[in-house]
Amino acid sequence: MNILFDENIPCGKDAFSTLGAVRSCPGRALGNEMLKDVDLLFVRSITNVNEQLLAGTRVSFVATATAGTDHVDTAYLERAGIAFSDALGSNANSVAEYVVAALMVLAGRHGITLRGKSIGIIGAGHVGSLVGKNARALGMRVLLNDPPRQRAEKDFPGVSLDEALAADIVTLHVPLNKTGVDRTLHLLDEPRLRALNDGCILIQSCRGAVVDNAALTRVITSGKPLRRVLDVWEGEPEIDRELLGLADIGTPHIAGYSWASKINGTAMVYDAACRFLGVKPSWTPPLLPEGVTAPSVDLSAHTHDADAAVRHAVQSVYRIEGDDQRMRAAAAGGQTAPMHWFDRLRKEYPVRFEFHQSSVAGATDEVKPILAGLGFRIPRNCRTTARE
Repeated sequence: MNILFDENIPCGKDAFSTLGAVRSCPGRALGNEMLKDVDLLFVRSITNVNEQLLAGTRVSFVATATAGTDHVDTAYLERAGIAFSDALGSNANSVAEYVVAALMVLAGRHGITLRGKSIGIIGAGHVGSLVGKNARALGMRVLLNDPPRQRAEKDFPGVSLDEALAADIVTLHVPLNKTGVDRTLHLLDEPRLRALNDGCILIQSCRGAVVDNAALTRVITSGKPLRRVLDVWEGEPEIDRELLGLADIGTPHIAGYSWASKINGTAMVYDAACRFLGVKPSWTPPLLPEGVTAPSVDLSAHTHDADAAVRHAVQSVYRIEGDDQRMRAAAAGGQTAPMHWFDRLRKEYPVRFEFHQSSVAGATDEVKPILAGLGFRIPRNCRTTARE
C-alpha cells in the first residue's frame, strides 16, 4: 500500500505510516507523474484534485485534511470510482476563535463596545454556528443568513442577505460556489460593499473569491469607512499587496490553523482511510506537540473593566496581531512575489492554542460566564476576585 501526503499535514507520517509505505511532497508541486504507483492520496486545499491529476494512476482513495472541498472535483471522483473523504468541521472552532480574536483587537484599538452590537453571519454551518455562539456570549445580537438551511429547516431563525449585511459586523463563512442558486463567487461585489454601514467591521475568513478583492480595494480607496479583517485572498498565494496594506488585520489563510484544528483534520482523514481499508486505527492524535503546554490566564489585575478582562484572556491564548505582523514583515521583505512567502508563513505557523485548552483564574462573577461561553475552562474552585 503506497501513500502520498501533503508535507504540511501535521503528524502525517506518524499517522499514515500505520497504513502503508509513505512519502510526502509540497502540495503545490503534486502532479500526475508522482501518483503512478500511489494507492492513497492525502491533500490540502492548495492541491486541485481532478482528472488531470489522477488519470492513469491507481489511486483508489483521496482525502483532503481540510473543511473546504472546492479544490476537489467530486463528480470526477465518483465517475472514476475513487473513494473520497474530507475533514468537514475540523477547523470550525479555530475559525470561530479567529473571529473573536480579531474583534478583541479592533474593540481595544478603536474603543468599540461589542455588547449590544449586531453581527451578520453569512453562512451558518459548522463555523458560522460557533461564531454565533461566541457572539451571544459577548452580548451581541446575532443575524444568521444561510439560504440552504432556510429552505431546508422550517424553524431556522434566518434573515435575508440584505438584513445580515446591514449589521454592525459582517463575517463570512460560506463555501465557494461558482454556479447555481447558492452562488457565492463575488457574493460581496462592489454594490454590496458600498452598501455596508459606515464603520462596519468586515471579517473575511472563508474563501478569497467570495469577496471581489478588486472591488474591495476600490471601495476602501474611495474613502468608504470600513474596518477590514482579511484572512483569505483571491489568487492565493499571489495576493494583492495593496489590499494587504489597506487591511486593519491581514493574515495568510490561517484562521483555521490552531493545533487542535489541524490535528483534527489529520485524525478525520486517517479514520476515513482506516474505514476504507477495513482496518482498526492504531494511531492516536496528540493533544499538543511534545513539550508544549497551554497557557494559563490570570485576570486578578483586570477586575475593574469586564471588557478589558475578556480581551486580556483572549489575547493571552491567541494574539492575532502576531500573525498580522509576520505577514506584513514578509510582504515588506524584498521578495517581489507573494508566493515566495505566503506558503512559507503557513508552513512555519507557530503552535496556536484554543480557548478550551486554557484555564482562567481571578475572574469576576461578571466575566466568568462570558469566558465560559467562549469555551475557557473556569475551575469550580476558581478564586473569584471581587470588584472594589
